[in-house]
Formats: sequence, C-alpha cells, structure tokens
Amino acid sequence: MVTDPELLKSLLHEGGLLPKEEMLAIKRKKGQLMIGIPKEISFQERRVALVPEAVSLLVANGHRVKIEAGAGDGTNFSDGEYSEAGASICHDKKEVYSCDIIFKVAPPSEAEIELMPGNQTFISALQISTQPKAILEKLMAKKTTCIAWDYIKDEEGVFSVVRTMGEIAGNTAILVAGELLSSYTMGKGLMLGGVAGVQPTEVVIIGAGTVGEFATRAALGLGASVKVFDNSVARLRRLQIAVGNRVFTSIIQPKVLAKAIRRADVAIGALRAPMGRTPCVVTNEMVEQMKEGSVVVDVSIDQGGCFETSKVTNHNDPTFSKYGVIHYCVPNIASRVSRTASFALSNIFSPLLLDIGEKGSIDDVIRFKVGFKDGVYMYKGVLTNEILGKVFDLNYQPIDLLLPRI
Repeated sequence: MVTDPELLKSLLHEGGLLPKEEMLAIKRKKGQLMIGIPKEISFQERRVALVPEAVSLLVANGHRVKIEAGAGDGTNFSDGEYSEAGASICHDKKEVYSCDIIFKVAPPSEAEIELMPGNQTFISALQISTQPKAILEKLMAKKTTCIAWDYIKDEEGVFSVVRTMGEIAGNTAILVAGELLSSYTMGKGLMLGGVAGVQPTEVVIIGAGTVGEFATRAALGLGASVKVFDNSVARLRRLQIAVGNRVFTSIIQPKVLAKAIRRADVAIGALRAPMGRTPCVVTNEMVEQMKEGSVVVDVSIDQGGCFETSKVTNHNDPTFSKYGVIHYCVPNIASRVSRTASFALSNIFSPLLLDIGEKGSIDDVIRFKVGFKDGVYMYKGVLTNEILGKVFDLNYQPIDLLLPRI
C-alpha cells in the first residue's frame, strides 16, 4: 500500500483522478465586430451581402466594415456610397478576408479560403449538391466557424432567406414571362393578364411552394387564368388559403397536367427537391404539344429542372426555342433583380450582426437562437452537419457538445 503523500499525489495526477477546475465560458462584453464583404466572383452573381444603408447602421453601432472595391457594382452601388456609409474600401482581397466575420452571397472558392488566416466566422450560402469535399476540408483546416444563410430559421421556424429569395423568384418569373410573350421577343404578342372582352392568358404553375405561391399571386394580380400543380395536397391547400382565391389546383397526374400544358400560354416550373435533382414531370411530348410562341420559365433549373426540354442558360443569353416554345432557364433568377435581392439579404442579416456584437460572441447567438444554430454546419473547424458528414464521409459532432458551458 502506498503511503508516501508525494508518490500518491503523483499517481493520482497521472491517472487523472485529481479534482480539476471546470472550464466555463466567460461572458464577453459588448464588442466591436470587424466585418468583411468581398466582391462576388461566382458566374453572374450580382448580389452583394450588405447594402450601404446596412453598413451605415452597423457603423453607427460601433462596428467596422471592410468592403472590397467594386463589390457593389452588380447592384449599382458605388464605392463612394459605401465610403460615405462608413465602410473602409479595400483594394487588396487579403485585407477583406482577414476580418473576423466574412459575409458573402456565394459559397467560398479554394482561392478565397487560401486568403483567410483562420479562426474566423464565414457566412455564405451552402450548396450541398455542388459543394466540393476539398472546400470543406480546407475550411476545417482553417478552424473556421461556417454558417449557411439558406439554413437559418427565423422565430417562426421559417427559412427566412430562402423564402425571401423564393418570393423574388416567383414574382420575377411572371414578369419575365410577360416580357417574353410580347411580339418584340418573338412571342405570341399576348399581354400577360386580361382585359374586358378578351380571353385571359392561361398560366400553369408546377409547384406550390414559396416560388409557386408568389408566381400565382403575381399572375392573378395581372388578371391571368392560373392552374397550380403539386405532389402535396397540403401545399396546394396552403397556397389556396395564402392567395385568398379559389384557383384551380391538382395533384400532378400526367393526363391532367398534359391537358393543362397543351392549352397554356405560360408554364412556370417551381418544384423543389429537398436533396438531389428536381423530378422531371413535363416530358418532351407535352412541350411539343404546346402552342407555338408559348413560354416556359423553369425556375427549378438550378436543381436540374422539371421540364425535359430545359437546359441551363445565363443572363446574357437567357432564352432558347424548342418545338416553337420559348424557354427561359436561368439559375439564380434573383440576380436579375440584384438590388432588390441585396436589400432583402441586408434586412435579414443586419439585426443578426448587431445581435452578435451586443452579446460579444457568436457562441452566445448560436446557443440562444435555435434558428441561427440550424445554419451552423462547422464550428471552429469541426463539422457539425450530419448530412454533410454522411455525404462526404467526414467525421461530425453535434454542435451542442462543442459549445463552451455557461
């Protein structure tokens, strides 16, 4: 039996049996945030993360904002407007990527991650279907805390950014269709809507989500005759209640859909898939039977599209014709109205950034805002998103196990 106190103490220490101090988080005081806004380099991404009005609000609350020169060009915001709002204009990318919080619209590229010193917070979109594994591994190596703005929920449990962009896409899809129906764009020369004594334009909308709902609202507001199709009766019922009008609704049945498509002047594809490709519900044969000069706007093209005839186009050359039907298949349709979309993003994130500054730490916002926590997919270099972990065969841990205790 060991009786020597020093030897006993040594053995207890080696075995980890000595009582130790509990590591508790120290509540931080209200601090100054250093926010970096880089210029978007993704193809035809014209949105900017913060507009000058949002920058002015953050600066007035004691925070600093560094914005890359030319970041607002796509939304017609000049460097002068940002400078007057209180932002520092940086001509060196590395200076922007050295900020504590980096906020941008599109996911980061490998070149952008290389500019980061590490131990930072990165807020951007997360596109699981196109996100390379190498990007995640580089972010993990940089000990980054990553937040996907398209997975953040508001107080009511709604994906606020996704819904807002869906509203913009739905309204814009109808406006685009109306433009393409005109004679000067090789359309049928129809007005999207109706006037007294003239048969209204017939619009078929496939998908009763947010995009479908706001496309329906816009089409009904113009006086068009609208038919909505979806695979979910619950979504169709919710859409009818939301628009306050007894529009024609139907489950997607090939014969019923084919009949509606054949008579339609405009067809809007607004189906979404939770993961993977959007189901292709409109066949070549259905499109071939459409009236010549009709218009197809496939908003779901970023997930593969729900029309068999769809192929990806861009904002510079947005349309093509097949079977005499004009197709508009541009992904990221919100970039067409980039200024409106940028204001929408800023309105959502300005209060969140102020809240982070008020609490002094992003940890407290993650801990107490459940909806914000849903958007965190990496915490200080540790993957916390189960789906990403399984898709890319990477180790992941629940974020609640990683947050410091209080």
